[in-house]
Amino acid sequence: MTSKAVRKAIFGLHRYIGLAVGAITIIIGLTGSLLVFQSEISDFQRHNQIGMITPKGEMLPIEVVLNTVKKSYTNQPDAKLNRIYVPTKPDEPFDVIYVIKENDWIDNYVHPYTGAVLGNSLNPNSIDSLYKVIYALHYSLLVGDIGYKIVGTVGLLVCILTITGIFLWPGWRNLLTGFKIKFNAHPKRVNFDIHKVAGAITGVFLFFTFFTGFCWNFNEFSEPVIRAITFSLKQEAVSQVIPGKLPLKLTEQLKTAQAQLPSAELRSVYFAQKPDSALMIRYKFPQEIEDGGNSYVYLDQYSGKVLRVDNALKPLLGDGILDSFTPLHYGTFGGLPTRTMYLLDLRR
Repeated sequence: MTSKAVRKAIFGLHRYIGLAVGAITIIIGLTGSLLVFQSEISDFQRHNQIGMITPKGEMLPIEVVLNTVKKSYTNQPDAKLNRIYVPTKPDEPFDVIYVIKENDWIDNYVHPYTGAVLGNSLNPNSIDSLYKVIYALHYSLLVGDIGYKIVGTVGLLVCILTITGIFLWPGWRNLLTGFKIKFNAHPKRVNFDIHKVAGAITGVFLFFTFFTGFCWNFNEFSEPVIRAITFSLKQEAVSQVIPGKLPLKLTEQLKTAQAQLPSAELRSVYFAQKPDSALMIRYKFPQEIEDGGNSYVYLDQYSGKVLRVDNALKPLLGDGILDSFTPLHYGTFGGLPTRTMYLLDLRR
């Protein structure tokens, strides 16, 4: 097969994949653009909803905060505590997450100094309620598991689309041609020129965005493969159920966990959702870029035994790759410039 025939075949593949996934890619791209700055938008709306928090001495212990929120769900036996996010700044609230049948995710905002429940994400005017819809549309098209797989498949196809587009880019033959836009030409030519220039500039970012999305949506396949090829297999953290014994108090568990990562800051606690699940506590080292941190301590919820420690400063190769997915997908690895580029790229 001649090089011309190969190029023609790749062009056909590129064009037909583009036609096949175009509509869904637009939905994924537009919703993704809204999610790039979700944190800042949600924080702004949350401050408008709950008001300003004035620091007053020491923050309340986590267990006090949890007990306060628990009282709000006394008449909802199906409600289950899921996790708690600790304030990262003196003027931020605790965020206690509960899951109930009517709503998969309820944020409860608690004043860190008085313990007062300031509001929750069930507020009909809450931007968080809107973002739940946007997020579900982004990763599953609002149609559940089938949509989840469709979006994952589209992610893989866009990766192929990006690779073939880079191969077909005319700038490989003439750099000037690859970055030239003839604005005075026929609209079809102008559209083509804009496409080739935008593709050349954003192609790599587009690839990583959709590749990480594909890996997340097919996590049951991608993570084992990544761990296997990088020799980064891990033993599952499982609690040993002791009949008649309740889980240990969180205060005691936090002391054990902090001793494993003494220089790291507590970021969140993920509570066991099954009798044999482990208590997972998340930390952030000062050296880490991601505000949430990527260090975890897994504890037996009954005995307090340390089951596993994932130190972000000493990661296995597989952990390093998997941890890179979040900054690569959201463009946070380069701060505001890369996030802005992702915003423009995803709308392309």
